[in-house]
Amino acid sequence: MATGLAVRALMADRESVDFMYFLANWHRTLDENGGFLAIEESGFSDYNVPYLYLLAALTYLPVSALIGTKIVSIAFDLLLAFFVFRIVALRHPRPDDWRPIAAGGAVLLLPTVAVNSGWWAQADSIYTAFIVGGLYFVLRHRPWWACAMLGFALAFKLQTVFVFPFLLVLLAVRRIPWYTLLAIPGVYLALDVPALLLGADPVKLLTVYARQTGAYQQLTMNAPSVYQFIDRPASAEQAANIRTAGVVIAGAVVLTLVTLAVLSRTGRAAWRRDEGHVGLSDDQVVLLATCSALVVPFLLPSMHDRYFYVADVLTLIAAFLLPRRLWFAPFLTQLSSLAAYMAFLRAPSAERLGEYNYSARTWVLLAVVMGGVAVGVVVVTLREFRRHKNPAVEPRPPVPAVS
Repeated sequence: MATGLAVRALMADRESVDFMYFLANWHRTLDENGGFLAIEESGFSDYNVPYLYLLAALTYLPVSALIGTKIVSIAFDLLLAFFVFRIVALRHPRPDDWRPIAAGGAVLLLPTVAVNSGWWAQADSIYTAFIVGGLYFVLRHRPWWACAMLGFALAFKLQTVFVFPFLLVLLAVRRIPWYTLLAIPGVYLALDVPALLLGADPVKLLTVYARQTGAYQQLTMNAPSVYQFIDRPASAEQAANIRTAGVVIAGAVVLTLVTLAVLSRTGRAAWRRDEGHVGLSDDQVVLLATCSALVVPFLLPSMHDRYFYVADVLTLIAAFLLPRRLWFAPFLTQLSSLAAYMAFLRAPSAERLGEYNYSARTWVLLAVVMGGVAVGVVVVTLREFRRHKNPAVEPRPPVPAVS
C-alpha cells in the first residue's frame, strides 16, 4: 500500500487535459455557487450527481481542486484493493497465504490504476470498486448486497453496463433472484434524492446518461477496440450507419456468448440444480465478469481509452485464481490500455492532442493485443463452462483455528 501511495504522490502535480478543461471547471462552478447548493443546476457537468457530491464536499476543505480530486479517486483505489484482496482470500483463506495480499497490492500498482487516479485525476476507480464489491458479494451468495453495489457503480458511471451480460447469466442460471435486481435502480434513484431536495431538475437527473451517449460520434476515442481496424468514415451518415451496425453486432455477439454459457453443461446443471449441483463455481463467476468487461467495450463504438479499466482489474483477479491459464491476461491488457492512456496524457492541451497520437498501424497493433486477450479469456471461460462439476463438494483448503 505504501508503495502504491508513493507512486501516486510522485504524480501529484500532474494536470491532465481532462482536469484542466472539465474537472477544474466543475470544481470552480461548485465553489463559486455555494458548494452543494450549486448542484441545483447540475447541467454544468456531464457526470451524474453522486460524483458532484464528492466534488462539492471538496469545496469546503482547505485543499486544492487538483489534490482534492485525486485524493477522492485514490481513496477508492484503496477500496478497490480491499475487495480484490477479499475475493482472492475466498480462494486462499489461510492467514499465512501471500496471494490475497499480493493481489491487493498488485492492483494498486497496476499502471493504469495508478495513472488514472494519480495523474489523470479520473474517477474510474469509484465505479470499478463497487463493481468488484458486487462481484465479491456474488461469490459470497449475498445477491442483495451484490446488486446494491452495482447500483452504486451505475450511479457513478454508465460504463457499469459493461458487466451487465455477466449479470444476465447469473439471473438465467438462478445464481441471483430476479427481484434482487430491484436494488440497482433503487440505489441509483436514492442517490438522486439529495440533488432533488436541493432543487435539481428531475428530468436532467434521469437523462444524464442519455445525453452522454449522444455527446461523442467518433467510432473510437483512442480505445484499443475493433474500430481501430476501420478506416475513418467519409461522412457523418456513414459513421452513424457503422455505429448502428456495431451496436447490433455487439449485442448479437454478447447474447450468443450468454446463451452458450447458459446452455453449457454447467449452465444447465446450475439452472436445474440437478445431481446435487448448487450453482456456478467461483472461477466461472469471475470469468463471466471478466469476459463481459473485455468483450463489451471491445465491440461497442465510441469507447474511450479508459473504458477497459474494469477489464484491467478483473484480468488481474482472474490471473490470481487461474494462474496457469490466464497469467498473460493482465500483462497484455495493461500493455494495450496504458499505451492508449499515454496517447492522451502526453498532450499538454486539447489543441495539441493530434501531435501526440499514434499511427494507424500502432492503434491496430494495440487493438490486436486487446482483442487477443478477449478471445483468450472467452476460450478459457467456455472451456470452464463445459465442465460439469459440483462447487458444493469441491475441496477447499482447511482454515486453521484462530487461537
